[in-house]
Amino acid sequence: MTLKPSAGLRRLAFRAALPVGFGVLFLTTAVAQDISINLGNTGLTERALQLVALLTVLSLAPSILVMVTSFTRIVIVLSLLRSAMGTQSAPPNTVMTGLALFMTAFIMAPTFQAAYETGVKPLVAGEIREMEAFDRASQPFKLFMLKHVRPADLELFLDLSRLPRPATPEATPLTSLIPAFMISELRRAFEIGFLLFMPFLIIDLVVSSILISMGMMMVPPATVSLPFKLIFFVLVDGWRLVTGSLVQSFGIS
Repeated sequence: MTLKPSAGLRRLAFRAALPVGFGVLFLTTAVAQDISINLGNTGLTERALQLVALLTVLSLAPSILVMVTSFTRIVIVLSLLRSAMGTQSAPPNTVMTGLALFMTAFIMAPTFQAAYETGVKPLVAGEIREMEAFDRASQPFKLFMLKHVRPADLELFLDLSRLPRPATPEATPLTSLIPAFMISELRRAFEIGFLLFMPFLIIDLVVSSILISMGMMMVPPATVSLPFKLIFFVLVDGWRLVTGSLVQSFGIS
């Protein structure tokens, strides 16, 4: 048998707890009014601002990775390759993203090293301020993007920005260079994806024609052609060809 508290008992407990709650709230407010934070002149304020800036950069790191590195081209080409093969979720997104990340790290290693040596290292040593460190660290990425951006795309965003033309390519503002670089990468990724689709499309057409000629119109052509696509990709050493071509497309040989 389960005993349930009566309504009167519940009301009595509520009335007893109500003043206690107000008392705790009053004491907390009173104590809080006496608390003051004094950072003094020890540089804690500057350190706190640096910490906030660091956390902001870390939160934006995935977006920065997509915007100013080779990651966009690589991950789109790998996704189009999977679509061309018709393997649905194999390899899974985790594997594709991991491969794209490590290929990006391999391609961008000289750029990362230059950014660290010219911007991050002097900042940590206290030789330069934050804004100068940002300008120095962004310069290697700017050179990388200028090397791979299409002139027509860069011209488009320079015209849309309505800003004075930079005296040198290195003086191109990031607000115009980054979107131009991204759409250039999208274009090149789609061009590579088109070339990857063609052999698999031919296999699909051949299998579909054979099935129709045999009167097996109820059999899905994609199901029959998938094993032939896989063995074809393995026989031509497809992963080596695709990854090697992607790396070489960035001028690394």
